Amino acid sequence: MKKLLVSLAVTLGLVSFAHAAGDAKAGEAKAAICAACHSANGIAMIPNYPSLAGQHESYLTKQIMEIRDGVRKVPEMTGIVTGFSDQDAQNVAAYFAALPKNLGQADPALLERGQELYRAGDMAKGIPACTACHSPNGMGNEQAKYPVLSGQNPAYTAAALKKFRDGERANDPNNMMRAIAAKMSDKDIEAVSNYVFGVN
Repeated sequence: MKKLLVSLAVTLGLVSFAHAAGDAKAGEAKAAICAACHSANGIAMIPNYPSLAGQHESYLTKQIMEIRDGVRKVPEMTGIVTGFSDQDAQNVAAYFAALPKNLGQADPALLERGQELYRAGDMAKGIPACTACHSPNGMGNEQAKYPVLSGQNPAYTAAALKKFRDGERANDPNNMMRAIAAKMSDKDIEAVSNYVFGVN
């Protein structure tokens, strides 16, 4: 009986997960409010704001819900997603996930160090390679909710890493990003943020 209950719980969980996908069409209208900062095409023109186009739906849903629920503090978004239901969050995430992602061009002056950190890490500092979670082409991991980094605004990526490093942002699983960013200098952060802007 115990095995049956466990099996049923797992099955119901999987069914719930399967039906949790967002509806991009329904999300389009709701996403109009996002355009002021993230642009209508999801590629932010303001360097300090993240591009959302082509980002994983699961990651965007998590971020929207955590900002809404106060788990992740983003003052610029205060009140914007307050009225979003879970389904609204999933729909908006699905809309942005379906848009073509950005691809930038890395600054050659920062390329070598950025590539080294992203692909090999820095064992002397205890920094693992970013590819372990974010993949060699910067496309992240949808199931694990690890974000796409390819084409992300360098200023935004750098700001996010510094917030993790300083403990201002704490919505990373198992303290993972905070532990890594704590070992990175400002120059390391600038270099890797520049590199992922152009990685593909």
